[in-house]
Amino acid sequence: MDNRQAIGSWLSGPRAALEEAGAEFGYRGEQLGLPEDGPGSLARPGRRLGALAVDWALCVLIAYGLITDGYGQSTSNWALLLFFVLSVLTVGTVGFTPGKRLFGLRVVGLESGRVQPVRALVRSALLCLAVPALVWDRDGRGLHDRLARTVEVRI
Repeated sequence: MDNRQAIGSWLSGPRAALEEAGAEFGYRGEQLGLPEDGPGSLARPGRRLGALAVDWALCVLIAYGLITDGYGQSTSNWALLLFFVLSVLTVGTVGFTPGKRLFGLRVVGLESGRVQPVRALVRSALLCLAVPALVWDRDGRGLHDRLARTVEVRI
């Protein structure tokens, strides 16, 4: 094995090395019964991060303009509280936040297809902690989605 091949396998990660060895993983979302492409398929990370950025910016704008006097630590705290409330109310009722709707995403429950308010509360609380959202499984779902038994799909 020359150095280029060793570096390439290191950069592409363990999944690529296992796929080269003959392991079959399927596509992301296959184990959940989701289609590979199109509506109902698993949301990709870029869209999810874009939706999160829109929702966060909206909450910071509301906190800055309506609640606090100038930008400071209290603005960030209020923005986090607003983000939590926005997420619980909108995901628990219609299944998406304004940012998710803008990017064509929806949160659904694995069993019923709808997100019950308690699951939306758990999901939002874990999302506000940030660490569970940064730990992903092989399907690309964050730990907050796994624990709330939800999945974010394309509309």
